Amino acid sequence: MSTPVLSTTLNDFGHRPAGALQVLDVGGYTFEAGGALPQVEIAYETWGRLNAAGDNAVLVAHALTGDSHVAATEADPSTGWWEELVGPGRPLDTDRWFVIAPAMVGGCYGSTGPASPDPDGRPWGSRFPFVTIRDTVCLEERLLRALGVTRLHAVIGGSMGGARSLEWAATFPDWVDGVGVFACGAASTAEQIAFGQAQVQAIENDPDFAGGDYYDGAAPLQGLALARRIAHITYRSEYELGVRFGREAQPGEEPLGWAQRRRGRYQVESYLDHQAKKLISRFDPNAYLVVAEALISHDVGRGRGGVAQALAGVSAKPLLVAVDSDRLYLPSQSEELARLIPGENTVHMISSPIGHDGFLTSAQQLGTEIREVLRL
Repeated sequence: MSTPVLSTTLNDFGHRPAGALQVLDVGGYTFEAGGALPQVEIAYETWGRLNAAGDNAVLVAHALTGDSHVAATEADPSTGWWEELVGPGRPLDTDRWFVIAPAMVGGCYGSTGPASPDPDGRPWGSRFPFVTIRDTVCLEERLLRALGVTRLHAVIGGSMGGARSLEWAATFPDWVDGVGVFACGAASTAEQIAFGQAQVQAIENDPDFAGGDYYDGAAPLQGLALARRIAHITYRSEYELGVRFGREAQPGEEPLGWAQRRRGRYQVESYLDHQAKKLISRFDPNAYLVVAEALISHDVGRGRGGVAQALAGVSAKPLLVAVDSDRLYLPSQSEELARLIPGENTVHMISSPIGHDGFLTSAQQLGTEIREVLRL
């Protein structure tokens, strides 16, 4: 394995400034579902310092289209997606803890993904292997070993990051002292799989998809935009959409009339269009397929005798968090984790009207619980 080097380039779909990421080659890897890569690179950001024993590390796992930029750094002072949790004096206190956030393999934020070049210099495209959450964790373990980490005081994440955190606790129980699972369950449910499949089909049915080998031409961005619209509806609550938009028309547009053979939009439609536009400016459609399929595959009990048996082997202290208005990952899924992980466990609730995304926007509500339960 090579020593860590600063990232100097990312593919066209990644937008972290030069120097914000470090990238480590963790070697070749054969994936759980078949297929292999001769070389895998993992991009990551860190905060704080690793101690001499290598045991003061906390891993933060991002969600589906997230990245490694959890909080501001000198190299990238832009606001991170969990900015209020990471930093000096914050729940993940970087004066005490070495916080590391890897970018998921298969994505498009510096780690090896479908847009990355193969040994001949061509994008992997359709040849990129199927990645499971378990694959991600096994590759992250290689990264931590190479960096000198000997133990994780905690691993924490929400949504797909929660799936990764839970898989860490099940796959490497001797590594993990504490596990924070925000807005995620033990396995993807039928409904979650259904929503994910609709997003996958939206991309694959785009005329520009070209079987996944579109890098020399137009990318299937309309399919990606539709996938994002589908996903974003599940991330927000009916209540929030109703209060925020209701049935109001977008200013200057008339939903009941036609102009140039296109009716005007309701405000909620304009909102979804905006969310779609933001994603297609920063994300590779193939990478979206990889991470979406990985989350669909999430099942901590696979190959372990089922969920109950797998969770019975978790020794890490759990911080289990649900969002009270979440309609994608229901609080009942967090309650199942509380029942099946050994010990007297409590589900801590984020109170938010917006739905699933409350784990991103309101996680600071649980700053005290994060410190106390995970002994941070």
